[in-house]
Amino acid sequence: MNITVIGLGKIGLPLAVQYASRGHKVMGADINPETVRLVNAGEEPFPGEAMLAETLQEQVASGRLSATTETAAAVKDSDAVVLVVPLYVDDEGRPDYAWMDAATREVAIGLQPGTLVSYETTLPVGTTRDRYAPMLEEGSGLSAGEDFHLVFSPERVFTGRVFADLRKYPKLVGGIDEASEAAGIAFYESVLEFDERSDLDRPNGVWAMGSAEAAEMAKLAETTYRDVNIGLANQFAKFADKAGIDVYKVIEACNSQPYSHIHKPGIAVGGHCIPVYPRLYLSNDPDATIVRAARETNAGMPEYAVERLEEAFGDLRGAKVAVLGASYRGGVKETAFSGVFAVVAALRQRGANVAVHDPMYSDNELSESGWEPYHLGEPVDAVIIQADHADYAGVEQSSFPGVSVVLNGRATLVCAAPTVVLGNGTRPID
Repeated sequence: MNITVIGLGKIGLPLAVQYASRGHKVMGADINPETVRLVNAGEEPFPGEAMLAETLQEQVASGRLSATTETAAAVKDSDAVVLVVPLYVDDEGRPDYAWMDAATREVAIGLQPGTLVSYETTLPVGTTRDRYAPMLEEGSGLSAGEDFHLVFSPERVFTGRVFADLRKYPKLVGGIDEASEAAGIAFYESVLEFDERSDLDRPNGVWAMGSAEAAEMAKLAETTYRDVNIGLANQFAKFADKAGIDVYKVIEACNSQPYSHIHKPGIAVGGHCIPVYPRLYLSNDPDATIVRAARETNAGMPEYAVERLEEAFGDLRGAKVAVLGASYRGGVKETAFSGVFAVVAALRQRGANVAVHDPMYSDNELSESGWEPYHLGEPVDAVIIQADHADYAGVEQSSFPGVSVVLNGRATLVCAAPTVVLGNGTRPID
């Protein structure tokens, strides 16, 4: 097949490489000329994705993968089109469709009869059928379900391990009609391969969802579940702090039987997925009080963490506080919805002098984000561990000369300095 993948980001580019590795001719389309240049040179535009560098170079050299900024032209020559374009929410939690709308209009210009169009970007329920089918029809003059096939098939992968996750998790496909769904299933069976999993009720592979709406909801539900679960864990952690209980021992005990799967609490929930998709769900179901309460709880954890630091340290006015970790999670160079923003804002509101450290970012990159860079070994009054980078595990107190308190927002890390861990009910050691 000739396949176009639209959006060569941290998900789209590995998908393009995967499809090419299965013997198909793949064109990656992106609005960023520099991304296109790097891909055509066989160079990864971003670091950190396992096996991407070598597989990208191999597929470009083979002639099976190339990139372009001309989306409509690529679509015109394609049997299948996969869209992995970002969709965001505004400060009120409303979906921002601008980038996806623009990409869809480009697809419509080049769309030909018989083509399969698959949306992989997470969307509110009903968006594929009610928003994008009409847009594709209007721009192409073709009829969805008659002249071209249309499906929703959510990406279910983590950056850093995309190729492994593509094999590990079933691929969900829902069409706007039976013929579209059948075409989508056939497509994904030709571009993916799956690990055997004895823990599933049916064989791992491409799973038919029966409708685009069911596939859309499945993605929102699985991610919203995580946000709600973390919200519950954070509620438990806040109570444990008041009651003098180690919540991590409680969670370990609860999860020792098969009916409890409590996640770990933490200083923040970040990334492109967990903070965003519950809001997309709420855009369909505004009466989902449990979802809303969990999102509010998780969004409030950075402020709560700074309050805990203030309780232990005292007045933060004029204090030098280092925040360790700009990334939203360890091992990933990405600040999307990272807790660092709210943590730094809460500290500055209290008059603290804040500096940020992250082993994945240069001083210039930190400065460009509006932060004073911090270097281990520099004097500091207090420290907040915001991201669980491996570099922070077992960090010595000597790395923070003069430190009085370390607020450990990720309990998987160990620090020799006097430490407050969220949810363990302890106070700093004198």
